[in-house]
Amino acid sequence: MSKRRVSRKTGGLTEGERPISRRATIYEIATAAGVSPKTVSRVLNDEPFVKDAVRDRVKAVAKELNYQPNIAAKGLITRRSFIIGLTYERPSPSYVVELQRGVLERLADERYRMIILPFRDVCARRDDFIAFLRSAALDGVVLAPPGSDELEVLDQLDAAKIRYGRIAPQLSPERGASSLMDDTAAAREVAEHLLALGHRRLAVILGDSTHRSSTARSEGYAQAFAAAGIAMDDVCVEQGDYTFISGEAAMQRILARPGPRPTAILAQNDDMAVGAMTMAREAGLAIPEDLSVTGFDDSDIARLVMPKLTTVRQPVFDMAVTATDGLLALLAGEATPAPVMHAHQLLVRQSTAAPKA
Repeated sequence: MSKRRVSRKTGGLTEGERPISRRATIYEIATAAGVSPKTVSRVLNDEPFVKDAVRDRVKAVAKELNYQPNIAAKGLITRRSFIIGLTYERPSPSYVVELQRGVLERLADERYRMIILPFRDVCARRDDFIAFLRSAALDGVVLAPPGSDELEVLDQLDAAKIRYGRIAPQLSPERGASSLMDDTAAAREVAEHLLALGHRRLAVILGDSTHRSSTARSEGYAQAFAAAGIAMDDVCVEQGDYTFISGEAAMQRILARPGPRPTAILAQNDDMAVGAMTMAREAGLAIPEDLSVTGFDDSDIARLVMPKLTTVRQPVFDMAVTATDGLLALLAGEATPAPVMHAHQLLVRQSTAAPKA
């Protein structure tokens, strides 16, 4: 195999080889735009005291030259990293995608860049989680559950002067830039849907106990059951952890219980609901003829499974956009924005029907 030859005079590649790409500089932009490098710097950093015509001309030249700012160099000057972290804990794949899409959508045309910071067992390893965030040299962080509800983590971030946006917090939503949905009301609505169909033998598959959303959704179910004269003690409840496998395992335990089996399953997310549907089919049950199943989130799997899953649409993308928008406001020195409440939507599909007579 031949070795790459380097020119002795220039140290560059010899003729016929691909040239090394090079960044356009602010000096080249200044020359092309007919302004000083200092003016270019002011425009690219969105500083005031630049005429609109000059600002437009500089931005047009920068775009034409495909100028890409050096974030690391800018950070050395300003003592800021211009990096926003997005942290979450083992959610469903589609949930992660929606989180990332939302943050990236809001950061489009901003100087900030996003890095992904998945972390396992936030509640059991708070100190490690805090150290992890502080070592990442972030200007700000978007916290998805359960980290968005860890008040000790928020205290430490405040002490470190790291600004944060919070997605779906259940506690102290006034702290940071919070973007949320009423999980209790949404869960109550999906339970009411099953009750209206005539179901009275019900089972619930709980989500991860460290996520406060599970508690909120359980409260919504309980409110609907109480209004129908059904005590929670009369409902079959099994623990899951928001994963497909845990939904399968919970359904196995439900089917193994003595006495009449439930006619409807309320799973606290779509992955567990589809896991329960899979295990029910293996047991010879038809859905929804023998068993109605509901989920929560409206993730991709809810629309791909057959029959399609009745679920609650959680506006994850919109919540991520709003939390990031509020975080950017905090980074700009603005006051803490008011919490933003997003609407949910019950989507009735083919996985639910009236129970057999």
